[in-house]
Amino acid sequence: MKSPVVTVVLSVAVFFSLASLAPRLGRFRLPGDQQGYAPVQPIAYSHRLHAGELEIPCLYCHSAAQTSRHAGIPPANVCMNCHRFVTATQGAVQAEDERAKAENRPPRLIRSVELEKLYNSLALDSSMKPDPTRKPQPIEWIRVHKLPDYVYFDHRAHVSAGVQCQDCHGPIETMERVRQVKDLSMGWCVNCHRGGVDVGGRKVTASVDCQTCHF
Repeated sequence: MKSPVVTVVLSVAVFFSLASLAPRLGRFRLPGDQQGYAPVQPIAYSHRLHAGELEIPCLYCHSAAQTSRHAGIPPANVCMNCHRFVTATQGAVQAEDERAKAENRPPRLIRSVELEKLYNSLALDSSMKPDPTRKPQPIEWIRVHKLPDYVYFDHRAHVSAGVQCQDCHGPIETMERVRQVKDLSMGWCVNCHRGGVDVGGRKVTASVDCQTCHF
C-alpha cells in the first residue's frame, strides 16, 4: 500500500508531465493530416492576384474539376493564354517604356523572374518562340491537398452539386501561397455530407454510407 506522501509525489509528477505535454498534444494530428501545409512552389504563383484581384474563375484554370475526379494542375498552355502577352508586371513594363522613350529606342520585352521559369519550362527563346536546341521540361509543382489512397473523392460530383471551391480549399482567392485550410478528415467530410449545401435555395445532402467513399 502506497503512503500518502508517495501518492502526492506521484500525482505532482503526473500533473507536471501532462502540463509539459499539453502544448504538444494541442498540435497532435492524425496520420496524413497536413492542415496548414503551405510548401514553397517552383513558381511563386499568386492565387490572391489571379483569383482575387483579377477575379479569374477557378474553373478557367482547373477546368478538369468539372469533368474528372481530379481538379488537376493547369497545363502550361492555359497559363500562356494570358502570359504570351503579359510577360511582367504593369509597373515593370511602364518603366521600360519610359526608359526606351528617353533613350529614343524601341522598348525591350520585359519578362519577370517568375514568368521566366514558365517560359524556360516551355523552352521558349527571347522572342517567345520554341527554341529547337532545348526540350520543354514539366514544372514540378508540389501537391498540397492529398487524400489517402483508400478514399474515393470525385470533383465532378461536388462541383455539379454546387459545392464551392472555398468550402474545401478555404479562401483561396486571398492566398499568396496555397495552404491546406481544412483537415480533410473523415469526420469533416461526414459532417458536410450530413449538413449538405444550399444550391439555389434547396438543400443538397450526400450519402454517409461507407461505400460512398470507400468502395
